[in-house]
Amino acid sequence: MPTEEFAPAKVNLALHVTGQRADGYHLLDSLVVFAGVGDRLTAEPAEGLSLDVTGPRAEGVPTGPENLVMRAARLLDPGRGARLVLDKHLPAAAGIGGGSSDAAAALRALARLWGLPLPAAGATAVLGADVPVCLDPRPRRMAGIGDVLSEVPPLPPAWLVLVNPGVPVPTPAVFRALARKDGTPLPPLPVCTDAPSLAALLRGMRNDLEPPARGLQPRVTEALAALGAQPGCLLARMSGSGATCFGLFAREAQAQGAATALALSRPGWWVRAARMLPGADQATRATT
Repeated sequence: MPTEEFAPAKVNLALHVTGQRADGYHLLDSLVVFAGVGDRLTAEPAEGLSLDVTGPRAEGVPTGPENLVMRAARLLDPGRGARLVLDKHLPAAAGIGGGSSDAAAALRALARLWGLPLPAAGATAVLGADVPVCLDPRPRRMAGIGDVLSEVPPLPPAWLVLVNPGVPVPTPAVFRALARKDGTPLPPLPVCTDAPSLAALLRGMRNDLEPPARGLQPRVTEALAALGAQPGCLLARMSGSGATCFGLFAREAQAQGAATALALSRPGWWVRAARMLPGADQATRATT
């Protein structure tokens, strides 16, 4: 029987760069949540290992061994086979962990299909910095090179509007343009009772990669301004290394209205409204 996993978009509500190791890897401190929009990964028994990519964002996605889904399968068990189908809805290389979430979904699906335990989260960092936090998609604080995860207080219900202006922002170039690589870590995370209090907390944090990304690609600034101008938007910020930006909203109607307005005014942009997921149990029930 096929097994299916949802691969939700990862959103960095805040991302502080706190240092750089001797091997070049940057040290991060980030508050990560997941949104109810994403890809879907289906796995079914087969003799060999194969990957097909479908969906509105399938174009240009590799299906060979370089794909993170295939690498994840070989990390879990280098000798077993499965037919994998990735229904791709998230834009690639967009700062919302699409490939990493796909890889994590593959690990979850194949672990069930093959009757194997999931690897420890830290062991999956070899696939990418976002894979450990995506393995169990729920709000967490992510530190180190993505391999140090810690729990956070429960977050209040909130909605996100995700906007990608359709321009590339290469991650290496963003890090090279970063003015400082020894920023302060996140402050203590108190309990927030509602979306406005969460937004107030986040205003005391930052995404250190946002200024260099805006310098490299003016469309990021345009996306942030467009989100911030929407009625009900409590905070507009870039996620990860970009170019996807998010707006934080308290109510679904506000988020859906903002997404509709942005999609109409900027038809070339990828725009989605989605609930901020409170935990993995909810992520499995979300839709693309």
